[in-house]
Amino acid sequence: MIADPTGRWGDENEEIRAGSVLPAHRESLQIHTADELTLVGEIALPVSGDVAGVLVCVHPLPTHGGMMDSHVLRKASWRLPALAQIAVVRFNTRGTTSADGTSEGSFDEARGEGLDLRAVVAEVRRRGLPDPWLLGWSFGTDVVLKHGLDVGPHRGALLLSPPLRFTTDAELGRWAEAESPLIALVPEHDDYLPPEQARPRFASVPTARVVAVEGAKHLWVGEKCVRIVLDEIVKRVNPAAAPLPTVWTAEQAAAQGAMERWSDL
Repeated sequence: MIADPTGRWGDENEEIRAGSVLPAHRESLQIHTADELTLVGEIALPVSGDVAGVLVCVHPLPTHGGMMDSHVLRKASWRLPALAQIAVVRFNTRGTTSADGTSEGSFDEARGEGLDLRAVVAEVRRRGLPDPWLLGWSFGTDVVLKHGLDVGPHRGALLLSPPLRFTTDAELGRWAEAESPLIALVPEHDDYLPPEQARPRFASVPTARVVAVEGAKHLWVGEKCVRIVLDEIVKRVNPAAAPLPTVWTAEQAAAQGAMERWSDL
């Protein structure tokens, strides 16, 4: 990531906007899977070093433009380390390309991607970080549902716009025996699985919670939708930090660093 070096805001309180990049320790990752592929990724850690929770993010469908920089995941990495002391791990699944590079391998319809998720969770464990929450968006929810119970200890699963395209009923049903929570954020106007269809599909998991989000669509476009998603995440991962502030204060800037403005140019 390259922030606009002329885009630093001043010493006054500033509104957090779509392009706001808050301070974090960001490190590029190369992660090696059990089938000898190298994946590219990034970890964003709180500047303070105090980690209240960890998110491992699995992106939307790469054959339709999904990648680790898909906007909700990128904004999570820009905001949550500073605002909620949450470490955010993003990565490109096999065969996926972003500005950080291309992960080796090829798209495998949520099968081989389970090895990718396992390798990333192992990297979190190797660093001595808390057990992660698994966050999937669209295709990423299928990876989480199919493989999340097999990747090692985790705190729970958060699903954004789950289409249940690659997940079988039997794979979903396994979560009924899991002790970890399963929360699905389902847009009111989802293109693939709106709330009225999601509820009966998730009924096989009595502990699952389907949260219908009024007015939202599958891609969560717009700052209003992004804030809803991030607040719902923080309510589960670090409830003490919810709801998230919408302003970066001068005091926060003095303690952690200045807020920057993202530029793709």
